[in-house]
Formats: sequence, C-alpha cells, structure tokens
Amino acid sequence: MSNENLAKEIYDACHLEGNFLLRSGAISKEYFDKYLFESQPGLLMKIAKALIPLIPPETEILAGLELGGVPLAVILSQLTNLPTAFVRKEAKAYGTKKIAEGIEIDGAKVLLVEDVVTSGGQLILSASDLRSIGADLTNAVCVIDREAGGVENLSAENIQLEALFSMSLLKHQSSQG
Repeated sequence: MSNENLAKEIYDACHLEGNFLLRSGAISKEYFDKYLFESQPGLLMKIAKALIPLIPPETEILAGLELGGVPLAVILSQLTNLPTAFVRKEAKAYGTKKIAEGIEIDGAKVLLVEDVVTSGGQLILSASDLRSIGADLTNAVCVIDREAGGVENLSAENIQLEALFSMSLLKHQSSQG
C-alpha cells in the first residue's frame, strides 16, 4: 500500500468535525481520533509497517507513551524485535513507582513513540523523565504531526521528530479521493 493510500485510509477512519479541546489547550474544528486507527488491527499493522523506516538504526528500545503510543510501540516491537518500555504520564504512587515500565532503559538509545503530536508537550515531559533515569534520547516518531509547533518545540529540547504524516498531507490526500 502506498503512503498516499494509507493517508486516505487514516483520514477516512479518524477525521471528525466539531469543536474539540486539544491537550495543548487549543480549540480545533477538526480532530483525528487516533483510537479509531489504533483499535483496528489491519490499519494499525499498515501504519506500523510504514513507521519502520523512520526508526533510527541505532535505536535499542522503543518507548510507547501512555496511552496512544503504547499500541504502536508494541506492534513495532513485534515487527522489529526491539524491546519496549511503557511510559506513564506520571510515576505510579505504589508498587515499583516507575515512570517507565518494562525493560530497563538506563544507558540505552531510546526512541519515543507517539500517535499524534500537536505542541509536543507530552513528548517533552516524557523525554525529560526518561533522560532523568538514564535514557539516551534524541529521537521520536509519530503517526500524525498536527503542525502546531511540535517539531520546533521538540527540536529546542534536542529531539528530532519524524512523522509518518502531517495534518496538511492527510487533508490533501483526503481531497484527492
């Protein structure tokens, strides 16, 4: 499947119109409900296969961000045989009290995996948390970049974001079909 066809399939499955409050605090007239692609095994597999070329070759661990990055990281792990860490938005107050569950990341080359990036705020917070426990982290991948400052904000934190699709490309592909 070409990336153009995949873009249209994602757009058709996930694009909603209305008034939506985004995590960044912005109001949007449209929304990409990523759970609509993450809950469809066939579509999720196509997305994961398309993401593989965006994974830097030095990557040792995939770090899926709670909640939307986790299914992507898990399926990418299955396809690449890279281990996965599950990154919480905040450390739990009981048990191991970890911010990152699963494999130990101290000293490893870690790739952040996220579904949709708007301002990059959660990626920046999670990167800081992971760096504080020893992660060597300079890269992130996502399915959709909403083109709302995420690339620039992450770059300022020494994190290079690679997106499978930009919002403008998804919109363009949807109008082609």
